[in-house]
Amino acid sequence: MPKAIAFFGIHFEAEHCALVEGLIQRAVALGYEALVEADYLEQLKDCELPASIKAYTTLEELDADVHLMVSIGGDGTMLRAVTYIGAKEIPLVGVNTGRLGFLSLISVEEAQSLLDRFVSGNYRYETRQLLELQFVGGSAAFGAQNFALNEIAVSRKDTTSMITIETWLDDVYLTTYWADGLLVATPTGSTGYSLSCGGPVLTPDAKSLVITPVAPHHLNARPLVIDDQTRIRIKVDSREPHHLVSMDSRIETVENGVELHIKKADFSLKTIAFEEDHFFKTLRDKLLWGEDKRN
Repeated sequence: MPKAIAFFGIHFEAEHCALVEGLIQRAVALGYEALVEADYLEQLKDCELPASIKAYTTLEELDADVHLMVSIGGDGTMLRAVTYIGAKEIPLVGVNTGRLGFLSLISVEEAQSLLDRFVSGNYRYETRQLLELQFVGGSAAFGAQNFALNEIAVSRKDTTSMITIETWLDDVYLTTYWADGLLVATPTGSTGYSLSCGGPVLTPDAKSLVITPVAPHHLNARPLVIDDQTRIRIKVDSREPHHLVSMDSRIETVENGVELHIKKADFSLKTIAFEEDHFFKTLRDKLLWGEDKRN
């Protein structure tokens, strides 16, 4: 198989046809084979695309000859793209056609030069740690895609009552949370769901995880930063027989009593960043840090 660039998207809007056409046509012009996720390719049927374009449907269809994956959409699209990369170490970059764009840093205007800058080597890799989830006691939820870039969360299902969440760290009992849910976030995920629940911001290279309760019924229940080598064990109980478990944008129903074993994954994700991209700049631009008329 020749060298290739993979493209991934979820929702396509006609106004972005020129953007997608330009990216794919430029990849081919630079000597790459263009691979597009099958469902997304179906949405591009009215765009003018090279006849040589090929579709892929699973992670297994992508191999070491794929030099880059380009996610076209928002941050949710980029999170879903990670499930097509897994442990394959394919670098990922996001073109933001969504709203916030905290992960997908490339604007529509900047996308025109994206692939040329990649080919020229004018970029750096940033390593993002992932979380891995194993169930003990009877659930096959998520299958082999049991990894997350942002966070793993448990939450209540079919009830307005709180759930109880027994939590152990390295087999040492921590506490039982009474809350709407609990999440374990990576440094990447610290600026997402965890942040909205009052969690701290971690820099992407921090060797830490964050445990953040969701609407806890304890005034002293606060987010906890732990070493990323910590093994976390969680068991949920509630008035209903099931609860929800989410991994980034994916969600499954799990029976109470099944233990969740969470740890840092044995593999990581490589993302592409350019010279002007810096986490602190992203904080200022996307979270409006320092926005004050006195500045």
